Amino acid sequence: MVELERRGIPTVLFTAQTFVHDAHRSAASFGLAGLPLAVVPLPFTNQTPRDIQGMAERAFDQVQAGLTRPVEAPKAVERPPLDERLRYDGDDLLDAWGRMQTDFLARGWSDGFPLVPPTERAVAALLRSTRRGPADPIATLEPGFGIATVEKLAINAVMAGCGPEHLPLLIAAVRCLAEPKMYIRNKAMSTGPHAPLVLVNGPKGRAANLNSGMCALGPGAPSASNTVLGRAVRLTMMNVGHTYVGVSDMDTIGSPLKYSLCCAENEAESPWEPYHVSRGFARDASTVTVHFVYGICELHDFRSTAPDDLVQVFATAATNVAQVGTGLWLIGRRADPRSKTEEKEHNTLFICPEHAQVFAKAGWGRREIQAALYRAARLPFRTMILNKEPKAMATAHPELAWLADHPDLPVPVVEEPTCFDIAVVGAAAGRGAYFYGAGEPVTMPVED
Repeated sequence: MVELERRGIPTVLFTAQTFVHDAHRSAASFGLAGLPLAVVPLPFTNQTPRDIQGMAERAFDQVQAGLTRPVEAPKAVERPPLDERLRYDGDDLLDAWGRMQTDFLARGWSDGFPLVPPTERAVAALLRSTRRGPADPIATLEPGFGIATVEKLAINAVMAGCGPEHLPLLIAAVRCLAEPKMYIRNKAMSTGPHAPLVLVNGPKGRAANLNSGMCALGPGAPSASNTVLGRAVRLTMMNVGHTYVGVSDMDTIGSPLKYSLCCAENEAESPWEPYHVSRGFARDASTVTVHFVYGICELHDFRSTAPDDLVQVFATAATNVAQVGTGLWLIGRRADPRSKTEEKEHNTLFICPEHAQVFAKAGWGRREIQAALYRAARLPFRTMILNKEPKAMATAHPELAWLADHPDLPVPVVEEPTCFDIAVVGAAAGRGAYFYGAGEPVTMPVED
């Protein structure tokens, strides 16, 4: 809308009442506050054509006004640089700390858990772990277009409970978030429960004491390092990228995965090359991978001793049509014009060491698992298209129109075998995890 209005093309956006605040904030972020809205009581999703038509007709006056009245860009407001230092007093230090918690929560800076006070001394301690200057910009984070300087990242890292060893990892994670291919605007503002899954590889993850084994995704002392790093990523999305609930994050239900979802790969117990090596990095490199995921499903199998049997079990997790990404390739790919690329929907598997050994003993590597899972994870076309718009498929893949005449034909849940990403995580016993992904993972080196 902003681009069309700037080119002189009048535009109006139908907006459900729930999303009015979000629409105004987004318009301001894109530099043209005051874009016209036609506000309707409910989203158009899950409505009959008749009900949609009724809402549109009742909003006609708003549409007419929006198309005929000029939209003026707001004048820039000169503001002096902010150099605010917050101070909290109380009957004792605990009381003062509690008042800080209350204030930070009211300002929207908190994820709801107690925060570590980001004092100048604490932030300075983290800054000593990087060669970068405090004002050095790492990235611009959508949807609020906040500039992620090293100091801002250090502040959020302190608040999350991080130590100096975590800041270089957080910097790499934020670079992943800002990669245009990530299309973070979609993940941050969606009504879906998108959560950044953070996977660390290499010696710097081990130096930071990240857990890759038992209970790697927490909670508890062994995973404390994982928890604080994942939490720092979320706080950065909030306080630098302005991913605030009810303002830009319009998640319908939410997800506990959004608080913190971070671990290291169990390279020591993996029979294969480390995950980051499979993505083109040197074995002794340290990397951070971020993949936005909708949810998690257990991969439990105590019985199978053959790889084909394990794949059949894993395929039942993959064939969940209630997940957005399942079969989404049928109606097109996610696209962001800045990256000039399209995202294929990926899903991530954390395979436990015990299951990995079953595959390895039979001579299977990642490619063999991906190929077998691609063959096994299929659903009848009529099932795959249950929650998808047939017209979108006709636009994205006109060459597949013949599928409508073969509704019982099995169709793969992902576009190609490499859309299954595989890492070895966990401890003893045959339990892994399947993550339903949104788009592709992005990997960045840890440079500090």
